[in-house]
Amino acid sequence: MAHPPRLVYLLGSAQRRLQQWIAAQQERAALSGTRPPTPAQAGVLFVLARSDGITMGQLAEALDLAPSAASGLVQRMEALDWVARRPSPHDARTLQLWLLPAGQAQLPALRTATQSINQRLTAGFTDAELHTVARWLEHVQTLGDSHD
Repeated sequence: MAHPPRLVYLLGSAQRRLQQWIAAQQERAALSGTRPPTPAQAGVLFVLARSDGITMGQLAEALDLAPSAASGLVQRMEALDWVARRPSPHDARTLQLWLLPAGQAQLPALRTATQSINQRLTAGFTDAELHTVARWLEHVQTLGDSHD
């Protein structure tokens, strides 16, 4: 009888290797004199490119981050002049997040890099196989919501 795949191990290992691969690409870019956004910063830039002016809470939800993690991430990006937090005109207690020109300028290279990564990740798989993988990963994301 065949053993079932070790899904937890495979998922964790794949995540670590993908992060290492992205980190190596970022290190090469840094050696060439550029400072590309981290994957987390890229996520913020992509979200704001679609939904400029969202609240910090909406950003945290979109990126599946704790609000404190989103706040620290945005604070570091403000120091780079990529984003700005401003009070909402409707409620001064609520901060909205805006993409600045320097952040906008990061997007073309990020889109190119993301396309390249996705091409390598999907090479050799059919659309049906990729839909099954995506459906499984979405299922994994919801497991913490069930409180079993």
